Amino acid sequence: MTPEPDGRLGDRVVERVVFPEAEIDRRVGELAREISAAYRPSDRLLVLGLLKGSFLFMADLVRRITLPLHVDFLVASSYGAGTVSSGEVRLLYEPRVDLGGRAVLLVEDIVDSGATLERLVPMLRERGAARVDVCALLHKRLPSVGVAVRWVGFDAPNSFLVGYGLDHAEDFRHLPYIASLE
Repeated sequence: MTPEPDGRLGDRVVERVVFPEAEIDRRVGELAREISAAYRPSDRLLVLGLLKGSFLFMADLVRRITLPLHVDFLVASSYGAGTVSSGEVRLLYEPRVDLGGRAVLLVEDIVDSGATLERLVPMLRERGAARVDVCALLHKRLPSVGVAVRWVGFDAPNSFLVGYGLDHAEDFRHLPYIASLE
C-alpha cells in the first residue's frame, strides 16, 4: 500500500509535520559547510551512511561537502517493525573498504537509545580509522546516549518520526519532510 500525499497509509496517519522540507534543506547546507571546514583533503574522508534511514540525508549532505570523499554504507537494525528500539543491534552489512588511517564520518538518521552508535564507533576505531565523527540528522538527547555526536541537524521530540528516509515498517521514507506518527 502506498502512502497518500497527505501522509495517510491505511489507518496510519502522519499527525504533524515536525521539520518541513525547506528547513531540512537549509540545515543540511549548514552541516555540509561545517563538515567541509573540519577536514582536510589529506584526511581521506570516508562517509559511512547507516542504511536505510540515512540515505536521503546522506545523499543531500555529500553533494554539498566541498572535499574529496568516498562513500560506503553500513546496515544495522534495532527496530524491526516496531516503534521502540529493541536494544539489540544487528549488523547486517559492513563496509569492505580499508579504514586504516582514514577519517570516517558516520552518518545516522536519528540518535535514539544510542545503542547502534555504541556498537559501531568502537568497531570502526578497532578497524584502524584515524578518527570517527558522527553526524546525525536528528538527536532525541536521551540521557542513555553515551557516544558523542559532533554534528546534529535537529533536536528531535521524543516521538516516533517518519519521512526524509525515516520509516515505520518501511512506509513513509519518501516524504520530503519529517513528521510524527504520534
